[in-house]
Amino acid sequence: MKLDASRLPREWKIGPIAESFDFTSKPRGLDLSQNGAEIPFFPMDQIPLGRIHVSDFTPKPLAELGSGTYVENGDLMVAKITPSFENGKQAIVDIDTNFAYATTEVIPMRGRERVSDTLFLFFYLLHPEVRSDLAGKMEGSTGRQRLSKSVLGERTIPLPPLPEQKKIAHILSTVQRAIEAQERIIATTTELKKALMQKLFTEGLRNEPQKQTEIGPIPESWELIRCEDACETTSVGIVVKPTQYYVPTGVPALRSQNVRVDRMQMEPMVYISEEANDGPVAKSKLRTGDVLIVRTGANLGMSCVLPAELDGCNCIDLLFIRTNPERLNGSFLSRFINSVEAKKQVGAGKTGMAQPHFNVGTVKRIFVPLPPLEEQEVIVSCLEKIDQKHNLAEAKQKALQDLFRTLLHELMTAKTRVEKHVFCGKPENVSAKLFNQNT
Repeated sequence: MKLDASRLPREWKIGPIAESFDFTSKPRGLDLSQNGAEIPFFPMDQIPLGRIHVSDFTPKPLAELGSGTYVENGDLMVAKITPSFENGKQAIVDIDTNFAYATTEVIPMRGRERVSDTLFLFFYLLHPEVRSDLAGKMEGSTGRQRLSKSVLGERTIPLPPLPEQKKIAHILSTVQRAIEAQERIIATTTELKKALMQKLFTEGLRNEPQKQTEIGPIPESWELIRCEDACETTSVGIVVKPTQYYVPTGVPALRSQNVRVDRMQMEPMVYISEEANDGPVAKSKLRTGDVLIVRTGANLGMSCVLPAELDGCNCIDLLFIRTNPERLNGSFLSRFINSVEAKKQVGAGKTGMAQPHFNVGTVKRIFVPLPPLEEQEVIVSCLEKIDQKHNLAEAKQKALQDLFRTLLHELMTAKTRVEKHVFCGKPENVSAKLFNQNT
């Protein structure tokens, strides 16, 4: 973040971080046993990403403490080792005791009384340009580079008067807390869906007795079939030099990057010509409701159905299934393929070491529980409702993250100034008030 002092308000100052903030060090003669036989300890994996405070720690007996970094309640712990620093691992300590210990790979620091605010520094260090500049000054061997305390202390920071620092930090923390709230909803809906899938695919909707099958218990009235027994087509999309058909605009050609669990991701997208789609690769032209499965790479086994707006498009190296609609709902099959039980079956059919994959035969042979068609549709509807809540939370989180990035830059460079009072309420109202005053 390049700053021109002449463009900052007169009451702001620019100087090294070390001139306005303090690095924490252990006081001489401190009795570590004053809080008992154990001490709170923060390993690197308990220092969060994307959260302001950290309260979760690992109690460690004093006799086993060994090495560590002394930190105090209220300190900002900044991860100093790669890639934790580049990723933005940092948090403010929020515990019931006055002090704790942490991994040696953090730098603890805090605001100086009547001069600077710890939370303001927390947000300043999240600015991508600041983080990138500091990352470029890390020292050490590849893969073990570290940010030194001196380099961090020498980093220039624009510093408003303390009341304005606190207001800026308050605004940004309001948005950050809203992001964290959406993150909790996403995590909750993910766990809820996982539990509901397990229940619906083994118990159904009617609380009927179960029977044991090759894939475990299912309701007595359900069938257990091979996937191929209820499918009209099971095939693979374009696999031979697809780039020869690429054009800047044309017919979408879906790849593994576009398939996510129970949803289609529209970007990044590639396109093939109309002529190719109706000619050489017409055999893999897709229809609404077709089940798409990633058959190779990191997202192996992920599945979703083709939405209506992509009817007639094509796919590259994806496995696609067209079900018999009178027996098997495509969305039901796709959701089952994303279940734990189906992944076990698909995983058993993987081949290859460097790039694991599975073939058409693997999917044809997997066992699929088959309720009556009406019950399949109700199960799909139940899971779709959870998906809608999950997707809404993701959309809100993304919008808030975009708002946060904009506010972070605008407030830290004084392009937008806070009013004389601290804003309260919804993050979007905070943003509106801020930007309205500059227009």
